[in-house]
Amino acid sequence: MSSASRSLTIAFAAAVALAGCAKEEKTSYGDARGVETLTNQFGSTDLQTIAESMARSMQLAPAIASGNLPIVTVQEVRNKTSEYIDTRAITDSIRSELQKGGRVRFAVDAAAMKQQVEELNRQQDSSLYSKPAAVEKGQMIGAQYRMEGNITSIVKQVKDKKDVYYKFNLQLWNIRNGILEWSDEKEIRKTSSKG
Repeated sequence: MSSASRSLTIAFAAAVALAGCAKEEKTSYGDARGVETLTNQFGSTDLQTIAESMARSMQLAPAIASGNLPIVTVQEVRNKTSEYIDTRAITDSIRSELQKGGRVRFAVDAAAMKQQVEELNRQQDSSLYSKPAAVEKGQMIGAQYRMEGNITSIVKQVKDKKDVYYKFNLQLWNIRNGILEWSDEKEIRKTSSKG
């Protein structure tokens, strides 16, 4: 056996031995609504708590509670924390909670406008669609209200103890006259310690 073959055989045997020592990964399902306490960073429980709290509060605002099915557009929530937070997930969850309440309709937002325009253009400018069945341009409805907000945090750490305070603020603005129709905030505090 040549030295190259011997080296290859030894390397293969070592790889097999290491693979045998690797621990098997086990996966299990948990309760998606259960309280998540793995870290003190922003997590699923925080997102759910904020979405439910804001949707409940906004549905009591006179502009929404009137029953006129106002049309709202959603602006991106500004992340003013020091960590990465998927703010689109927050606004999507709030929108979903509001839709369940059946008191609000949503106009296409700025983030989805490009896809909306592309679809309108595709139907109008394509020989794939029957002209009478294609959606006409100029039929979109403008929103009456704009929902926007921000999330901030204050982080304090002393030795092995870390305290994180989050504040989420959401507003509903009347687009026609610029009046703030509703505003609310949700505060969350998480403390963790090592040892």
